[in-house]
Amino acid sequence: MAFVVCEPCIKCKYTSCVEVCPVACFHEGANMLVIDPQECIDCAVCVDECPVRAIYSIDEVPEEWREYIQLNATYSKFWPIIRNNKPASSEAEEFRNVKNKRGLFDPTPGTGN
Repeated sequence: MAFVVCEPCIKCKYTSCVEVCPVACFHEGANMLVIDPQECIDCAVCVDECPVRAIYSIDEVPEEWREYIQLNATYSKFWPIIRNNKPASSEAEEFRNVKNKRGLFDPTPGTGN
């Protein structure tokens, strides 16, 4: 099993989760992170680090966010790996509690580190 980054990450992109990951399975997009399901070792240490509760076990992803399972698998193939914490998005606090952010998703790769 793997973990999945879901919609709450969009336009927030807090990165505290990446520093606790023992296998560097996070990848950075322009406005969210994804997890490589092939690299994730199902340790769950990232879950409690996410301040917007965006990370779920693949078998516990809420029905409304099931499409993020494939989104993580797809974009983790070409977005760069991110290993270190970065400042949150400048819009993070504004978008922290916004619902239905799927239309704001940006497929552009981030810079990684």
